[in-house]
Amino acid sequence: MENPWITKSIKVVYDNPWISVSHREVITPNQTEGIYGKVHFKNKAIGIIPVDQHGNTWLVGQYRYTIDTYSWEIPMGGGLIDHDLLEAAKRELQEETGLKAMKWTQLLRIHTSNSVTDEEGYVFLAEMLEEGETSFDPTEKLEIRKLPLKEAVAMVMQGEITDAISIAGLLKVAKLLNI
Repeated sequence: MENPWITKSIKVVYDNPWISVSHREVITPNQTEGIYGKVHFKNKAIGIIPVDQHGNTWLVGQYRYTIDTYSWEIPMGGGLIDHDLLEAAKRELQEETGLKAMKWTQLLRIHTSNSVTDEEGYVFLAEMLEEGETSFDPTEKLEIRKLPLKEAVAMVMQGEITDAISIAGLLKVAKLLNI
């Protein structure tokens, strides 16, 4: 489909190594003048759902500054836009859980909030796991929780997991594995 929006001007109002925020003057699809704010992400969001042979998974807990609350999530991080997403997934899984996987399946691609951001996320299923040592980023203070995958899905259904990428990934795995 052809893009019905016309961009008249773009002004970057904030920029850091991870995101930029721009103010845009536009002509809407209804041919009226308007404004739009866009948050551009400089990395891809990469989520991983590790599942062992007993049906267990791992969640990562941390206090999220942006929402001012503690959050349970699947292991995740950022992958450079022009780099291999699977390599980023392998790195993030090892850093946050100490796990390495012999089998990888890309589950989904997701836009996290497409009304204000171009953030694109990918979720991978990691299987045939080997446990090892974590190597957290210096800014991270994480808690790791191993639990049955069924319990993680129940946490989604009870509203205990609110992260969009985690919810989408866990529900997709539950459907694929008939949980």
